[in-house]
Amino acid sequence: MKITVNGNLTLADVVNVARNGYKVEISAEAYQRMAVSRALVDDCVKEARVVYGITTGFGKFSDVSIAEADSKKLQKNLIMSHSCGVGEPLKPENVRAMMLLRINSLSVGNSGISRNTIDALLALLNSEVVPYVPSKGSLGASGDLVPLAHMTLTLLGMGDAFYKGKKMPAKKALALAGLSPIELTAKEGLALINGTQAMNSFATLNVVDAERLNKIADICSALTMEAQRAVTDPFDPRIHELRRQSGQIDTAKNLLTLLNGSERTTKQGEIRVQDAYTIRCVPQIHGPSKDALGYVKGIVEREINAVTDNPVIFPETDQAISGGNFHGQCLAMALDFLAISLSELANVSERRIERLVNPQLSGLPAFLVKKGGLNSGFMIPQYVAASLVNENKVLSHPACVDSITSSANQEDHVSMGMTAARKSKTIVENVTNVLAIELLVACQAIDFGDKNLKLGKGTAAAYETVRNEVTFMNKDRFIAPDIAKCAELIVNGDVMNAVEKAAGKLL
Repeated sequence: MKITVNGNLTLADVVNVARNGYKVEISAEAYQRMAVSRALVDDCVKEARVVYGITTGFGKFSDVSIAEADSKKLQKNLIMSHSCGVGEPLKPENVRAMMLLRINSLSVGNSGISRNTIDALLALLNSEVVPYVPSKGSLGASGDLVPLAHMTLTLLGMGDAFYKGKKMPAKKALALAGLSPIELTAKEGLALINGTQAMNSFATLNVVDAERLNKIADICSALTMEAQRAVTDPFDPRIHELRRQSGQIDTAKNLLTLLNGSERTTKQGEIRVQDAYTIRCVPQIHGPSKDALGYVKGIVEREINAVTDNPVIFPETDQAISGGNFHGQCLAMALDFLAISLSELANVSERRIERLVNPQLSGLPAFLVKKGGLNSGFMIPQYVAASLVNENKVLSHPACVDSITSSANQEDHVSMGMTAARKSKTIVENVTNVLAIELLVACQAIDFGDKNLKLGKGTAAAYETVRNEVTFMNKDRFIAPDIAKCAELIVNGDVMNAVEKAAGKLL
């Protein structure tokens, strides 16, 4: 499969390239736009115009003029000096997304990249070579300089890269893939590294994962409701329409969709008048996370197709204007917001897990196991969920509220967007595991209930999907593989797909 880059990518396009191995091509219109802006860059060099990053140094050195004879050396020095990241390498999916997003931004035609260089980056993306990009070192302004420099270093045949998953010198990796190192010309080093594509690679994939997790949280809560014979009157749409909050309204609709046909839920007064907040207020708790995701998704979708380098080339007016589109504040704040919203999904999920395993709250056998004492049952999975929730709370401190001056006070406010990106990814992983535990525990709790009572259309599909892979735990066993399997069913979409096939699309 192949996608065409023309400055109009979608979230699905990025996922397909990053995770599903789609190939990429550039449209003829994009090549034409890039050629026009490149011609203006060449004119700036020939005429010795004073233009940041083209005929001057970078950052604090913006007042240092660079001769035409040193133009290529300037760009090479930029990449080498900025390739100083530390930490574990980014995952291939993030590097592939980053390369795609950079190609797309350059294809808009306001960056002055040459045909030779954009084709080299395109060939790299379509090959089995993945640049070795350390995960730490970006301030998020001027863009993601460090990770994008490491990406570009591979194009120069320097540093390290992975070929078919094996780490080796980049020059060797390129040769094995039938590629050759390139030489950058005026502005090209700056055009390749002065942008937000590293943090946005995380943001894009995190948003897609968060959309799934928001639905999974509703599914898990619905299963817990059936295990607890929950009262469904609080999900009456009239209640939520009075609140006028769309995420809350959608969550209540999801719960009624999932529980449609259930014989395990109750009406107020049949068993109890009302449930605890973690059950009764699921629309009011999950809903704001959906609303937050909607905001974040809008930011990310716009940033996918944005021009974020500096200076920006305007061929129609024969200008190269130095601005600040590389500043990642919009993504940093959005990613911090995403982290907080996802953390709340895990926070309330862990409290529902506690209600299921605690006999004083559930009315079920302690820790959902027979012969308690001899068997610990699901005592410790709740510990694990609590541990992950604690980590999420620490990671939810916003990165964007911090700034450390750099480049001799020339770059005196930075976004810390890459920090926000990396920690939000960790939270995505933690939330996945907390929800996997609730999925596992809720199914176990349901098995202690009256088997003659039907589950809802949606919850029955979720239950069967889990039980096809993980059996009822009659006595203590090695539980980690069960949690991992439930997490896999969440990540690969099996649970959500089965539910939506049986009950209809969730909001």
